[in-house]
Amino acid sequence: MLDRLLTRLLRIIGAPLLLVLLSACSGLQLAYNNAPSLGYWWLDSYFDFTAAQSEKVQTELTSLHDWHRKNELPRYVQLLQKWQRMAPTTLTPEQMCDIWADVRESLLRLSEQVEPGVVALAPLLGQAQLEHLANSFEKRNRKWRDEWLDATPAQRQKRQLEFSVERAEMFYGTLDDAQLALLRSHFAAASTDFSMSYHGILQRQQDMLQTLRSLQNGKPRETHVKAEMRALFERALNPPDPLLRQQRDILTAQNCKLYSALHNSTSAAQRQRAVEKLKDYEMMAQSLASVRP
Repeated sequence: MLDRLLTRLLRIIGAPLLLVLLSACSGLQLAYNNAPSLGYWWLDSYFDFTAAQSEKVQTELTSLHDWHRKNELPRYVQLLQKWQRMAPTTLTPEQMCDIWADVRESLLRLSEQVEPGVVALAPLLGQAQLEHLANSFEKRNRKWRDEWLDATPAQRQKRQLEFSVERAEMFYGTLDDAQLALLRSHFAAASTDFSMSYHGILQRQQDMLQTLRSLQNGKPRETHVKAEMRALFERALNPPDPLLRQQRDILTAQNCKLYSALHNSTSAAQRQRAVEKLKDYEMMAQSLASVRP
């Protein structure tokens, strides 16, 4: 869950980088400007904070948001300009993976910035809150199992296709029959092991719960808490299970190949639309960065 937590924070606070999450600029600006409140609401749904914890978390999120606006949004402007230069060209799978690497770098920077607040909060969580967290996990797990693990192959392929088409058409406009066939063929042949994916979800959740429970014993030193949380972050981003790492790497390579092929199938008009969309986001990121609290 920790990697999902960080990704969700990046979606809320660093939304201009993860462009595929929202399609309307007005919605994106509203989400970014209200990021501390949105982030708090989402975290509280998992942890059910006490009044004292609530104040601390909201203060940390406001500080994180200020840091992000000042330091990360200017980086996003540069990335968006880089992607605009790439959009009219033919892209290799390696170049497509470089785009994901840019996103991952931002996630890592965010995790480093989040760490002090997490270190301060983790030992303060009570047993009832950890039970609430475990119950929240199970609620989300049931939904995940229904949508992916227990679904038929046809249902999974349909869901994957719909998601990919929606995101691609945000940038390129309507896909033609050949492009739809390319996506459909990929998901029909994809080697996603949903049982392994679910195993990874459970493993990360249990790792987080066990780590937080271990910090309830006595009054752990700050250095110990910091070491434990840093190790947890690292395991979330780089799973120790070699099979999980292998699946992650395989899926990443497959996706880079797929979206490289999809991009290279686009017309000049579709690529120009992508450039214009990226330019819109660049201007929005510049506007958001200029706002000072």
